[in-house]
Amino acid sequence: MKLGDIANADALPFGKPLDGIKILAVEQMQALPFGTMLLARLGATVVKVEHPRDGESGRGAVPFMTDTDGRRSGATFLRNALNKQSVGIDLKQPEGIALVKALAPHFDIFCENFKAGTAKKLGIAYDDIAAIHPGVIYLSVSGFGNTVASQYDVWPAYAPIAEAMSGLYAYKQVGDNPPLVGPAGALGDISAAMFATIGVLAALRHRDTTGRGQYVDIAMYDSMVAMADLVVNFHSMGLRGNRAAPLIMDGFKACDGWFIIQVGREHQFERLAQTLGHPEWVTDPKFATREGWREHLEDTIRPAVNAWAGTKTRFEVCDALARDGIAAGPVHTADDIIADAHVAARDMLVEIPRTDGVHEPVLVPGNPIKLSNVARGPETYPPTIGQHTESVLRDTLGLDDAKLAELRADGVIN
Repeated sequence: MKLGDIANADALPFGKPLDGIKILAVEQMQALPFGTMLLARLGATVVKVEHPRDGESGRGAVPFMTDTDGRRSGATFLRNALNKQSVGIDLKQPEGIALVKALAPHFDIFCENFKAGTAKKLGIAYDDIAAIHPGVIYLSVSGFGNTVASQYDVWPAYAPIAEAMSGLYAYKQVGDNPPLVGPAGALGDISAAMFATIGVLAALRHRDTTGRGQYVDIAMYDSMVAMADLVVNFHSMGLRGNRAAPLIMDGFKACDGWFIIQVGREHQFERLAQTLGHPEWVTDPKFATREGWREHLEDTIRPAVNAWAGTKTRFEVCDALARDGIAAGPVHTADDIIADAHVAARDMLVEIPRTDGVHEPVLVPGNPIKLSNVARGPETYPPTIGQHTESVLRDTLGLDDAKLAELRADGVIN
C-alpha cells in the first residue's frame, strides 16, 4: 500500500471512530509511538512533541535515511510516525514547558513515555496536567510504571529489558548458551503500546459515560508478564524451568527451508501419523501420551517428518498438513513476506518513498485492525522535526508572528 492510498473506500462516508479526538504526545522510540500511530490510524489527530533540533531519539536509530531537511530519519521513527504532526519544543527550557501546558487543555489525551519520575520533574506529570485540564486522559508508558513505588524506579528500560524480566528469555534458553535477545523484535515496546491503546480507548468510553478523565499507567514489565503468560502459569502447574510443554511445537525442514508444526491434541497426532504414512503410531505404546511425543521427537517423529517433507516446498508441506487439519506454517524470510499475496491483499505493508536517492521504498507494517465500516488510509508521510510547530501554535494558542519569532530566537521552538 502506498502513502495516500485508501483501502475499503466504500466506508469513507462513515468516517473513523476517533475523528475529533486530539492527542498531545511527548514521545520517543516505540513503546508509546506505536500506540499513538494505531490511534491515528483510527482517526485521532496526534501532535508529537520533540526536541526542536535533535528530534526524538527514534530518529537516531539505525538503519536510517536522510530526510528532506538533511537530518536523519531512523528506522524506529519511520515505523511509528505515519499520520502524525510534529512540533519542536525544548522541554529543558521553562518557556517550552509553559507551551506544552498551554497546549494540553486543547487535547483530549496527553501522553508521555519518559522514565518513571521524569514527567514529574519537568512539571508535566498527571497531577500537573489534570490541575489545568480536569477532563484529561493522561497516558504514561514506562519501564515499570508510575503509580506504585518499585525497586526498579530508577532503571531505564528498553524492550529487551522488560522481555528478559518477564521470564521469556529463560523459558527459551538452551543449556548454558546465552539467552536469545529480541526473538520477536521489540515485543516489550509493542505489547506496552497495545495495552496503552486499549487503556486509552477504555478511558475514552469511561469519559463518555461519566464525564471524568483519568490516569492510564502502563508498565512495559507488566505488559511482558502478560504477554509471556505461560512462564509463570506453567511453573505454577508443575512444568518447571524451560522444560518444553508436552506437545509437538517444533521446526522441520522442507526442500526450500524451515516450517513449523503444532500438534497438541490426540486427534491431531492421529492425523499427523496418517499424513506421514505411519498409521501404526496411533496404537504404538510409546506415543500413548503427549509426553511420549516429546520423548520420541528426535528419534522417530523428526526423521519421519523430514523424510516426508524433504522433496516438497514449505508451502506444499504446510498446505498438505493444513488440509489434513494439522496447523503448520512456513518460516518466512523478509523476502517471503514482501512477496506474499496475502500480505498485499490485506494492505499489511506500507511503502514510504525514500528521500535520499534510493529507489526502493522503506517498508513498514500496515494497520492490522480491519473494520468493515472504516476506510484504511490514507497514510501520510512521517513529519520532519517541527514541521507543524508554527501551524499548531498559531491555530491552537493564537500566537502571532512576533511571538513565534521570539520563541524561535530563544531556541524554545524551531
